[in-house]
Amino acid sequence: MASSFQGGRHRRLPPWLHKRLPSSGNIEATRQLLADLNLNTVCQSALCPNQGECFARRTATFMIMGNTCTRNCRFCAVVHGRPEALDQDEPLRVAEAARRLGLKHVVVTSVTRDDLPDGGAGHFAATIKTLRTALPNAYIEVLTPDFQGDAGALAVVAGAKPDIFNHNVETVPRLYPEVRPQADYRRSLMVLKKIKDLDPTIYTKSGLMVGLGETADEVLQVMADLRSVGCDILTIGQYLRPSPRHLEIKEFITPETFAWYAEKGREMGFLYVASAPFVRSSYHAAEFSEQVAGKHVP
Repeated sequence: MASSFQGGRHRRLPPWLHKRLPSSGNIEATRQLLADLNLNTVCQSALCPNQGECFARRTATFMIMGNTCTRNCRFCAVVHGRPEALDQDEPLRVAEAARRLGLKHVVVTSVTRDDLPDGGAGHFAATIKTLRTALPNAYIEVLTPDFQGDAGALAVVAGAKPDIFNHNVETVPRLYPEVRPQADYRRSLMVLKKIKDLDPTIYTKSGLMVGLGETADEVLQVMADLRSVGCDILTIGQYLRPSPRHLEIKEFITPETFAWYAEKGREMGFLYVASAPFVRSSYHAAEFSEQVAGKHVP
């Protein structure tokens, strides 16, 4: 029976959160390819519930700059601590993995690197440029930290011209002290606005988790705030507790409520909304590039 950690015990999941593991030899082949190239993925480091499904489809979200984060968000399973030095060959290995997997939509994220002067912006730019050279027809999406709001760092990433720039607000502002104590809601909105100001042709994207104790009105306000800074793409998914050390689940949001959020998002003007229990930032990310990109000029 599917379950999730809750208050130090297992909490039974509702029927819509039961996920069947795919039976595919591609899962192990994908894992082996990533291991051979010494690459991290957020799928593995963040204990994503969609890992088996995505690996079976020979896709993954690459996580650059190591697997140790300088921040310690209370919802995230990525290890917190002192990161290792940057690996200058990593962009080449990411491009090689994307080539071998046959990816047409490549998603690259990272741990937060507040220890670096530019927050890792230069490494993101190098990865984007290397991917562009190796896979000139691929759609490139990056999911970045906030770079502490540094305008120069954001300009470096925007200058490398990713097709999509994603930065997640994660939750409603009232819950930031508990959920993201080292982050700032207004700063995250500013990051998205700055990217649009720097290059209006880059699609911007953000996402949030629900089930942490937020109200529907608070979610709608976040959606309105995102549209006010020109955000094009929205993802909303159910928070699932990775371990007893992480925040408790306050509520299981129904599929009907997720569908209602999607409808409201489209009414607000988002070009694309993915809102469902298992939605994560890069889950089925290629659907946007297949369905929308090229049909709209931001």
